[in-house]
Amino acid sequence: MTAPDPDYLKNEQYKDATRLQARARLHADYSRNPYGWFEWQFDLYKDLPANAQILELGAGAGWLWLKNRQHIPAGWDITLSDFSAGMVEEQHQNLAKLSRPFHFAQTDIQAIDFPDQIFDAVIANHMLYHVPDRAKAIREMRRVLKPGGTVFTATNGERHLQEIHNLLARFGFQPGEYLEGFVAAKGYTLENAADQLQNAFEHVELHRYDDAIVLTEAKPLIDYILSFPIQLSAERSRAFKTFVEVEFNRTGTMDITKDMGVLVAR
Repeated sequence: MTAPDPDYLKNEQYKDATRLQARARLHADYSRNPYGWFEWQFDLYKDLPANAQILELGAGAGWLWLKNRQHIPAGWDITLSDFSAGMVEEQHQNLAKLSRPFHFAQTDIQAIDFPDQIFDAVIANHMLYHVPDRAKAIREMRRVLKPGGTVFTATNGERHLQEIHNLLARFGFQPGEYLEGFVAAKGYTLENAADQLQNAFEHVELHRYDDAIVLTEAKPLIDYILSFPIQLSAERSRAFKTFVEVEFNRTGTMDITKDMGVLVAR
């Protein structure tokens, strides 16, 4: 399964955080685990040096740092980046409200625009499955790490959101039409990512996050699905919305599997 077109990702899907926000609301408002995903991730950084130099690649709208604003050590020097100029601008706007400095950069993970061995940690969350040359990206993360540095990379497992995939299939979508085909998710999962990282790193650990989504209404799920690049006519869009609403009226609720985690590579 090939990765999506990079120009489409940069100029359409991730030109800003609008589509991301629709997807984030599903997780933020309906997740079972009261301890949030971003806070759980941040706990994995506790052993970084007090004066760590940190680079986040594909940092989206900067939510990782916004959610943990009260816990960022004063000595950390943090650079957020993305290959979309619009997303970098959104990071800048969102984090300007915090009373600490951040740096921002537009860069491609396949050719990171920083010198060798300058970061104590590199973070790449839910983005490596988008990358056309993932092996090169992994080598680039290793290149910019200091000796003894750490990479943190979040991704999904094979079972992630399987109920949504089943729902779309029952409606009649082919796999290439909906989100599984879009994110090329099977290229970099919790099950196969360690093997890819071990080509460049000596030690790789997997940490899984325990959670699920519990929905009692159709609209958040419809908004989530339509945030992906699904091409629907007006008639088919109405039919799809009706289909989802009927599913909820029949069951009253929907439990959705979340299969997420972080691989820590040293």
